[in-house]
Amino acid sequence: MTGRSSRVEPRKDLVERSAPFLPEGSEIRQALICQAAPSFLFFVITYLTGLTMFWIKYRCVAITPEAIYVLESSRLSGGASPQHLLGAMPRHTRLGPASGRWSQVTLLGQRHWVHRRFHDQIAAADHDAGFIE
Repeated sequence: MTGRSSRVEPRKDLVERSAPFLPEGSEIRQALICQAAPSFLFFVITYLTGLTMFWIKYRCVAITPEAIYVLESSRLSGGASPQHLLGAMPRHTRLGPASGRWSQVTLLGQRHWVHRRFHDQIAAADHDAGFIE
C-alpha cells in the first residue's frame, strides 16, 4: 500500500451489524467477510455438489485500533450478519498479504478464505498495524 492512504472505508452494513458485539465505543476501521474451511477444495465441492456446505463457517471480521474481532455469522447471510463474538486477536497480527481471487488468512488458529473484494480491507488493516508492503 505504499503511497496510498490506509483509510479504506469498510462496508457500512458490516460496521453497523458488528458494533453491538464489540466493546462500547469501538471504532471499526476495517471490516470483512470470510469463510472457514479446512481447504479451498471444500468451496469447489460445495459449488459443484453442495455436499460440504455445512462444514463451511461464515465469519465477519471487525478491526479496531485495539483488536481484531472475529464474529460468527449466519450461513444464509453469507457472513454479513454477525450473531456472536468468537474471539479477539491482538491488533498487531498481520492478516496479509492478500492476493488472487481468494486469499487465505489465519484467524483464531483456523484457516479462512477472503474474497478479493475485501483485500483492500486486509491491506489497510496491515498498514495501520505498521506492516508496509
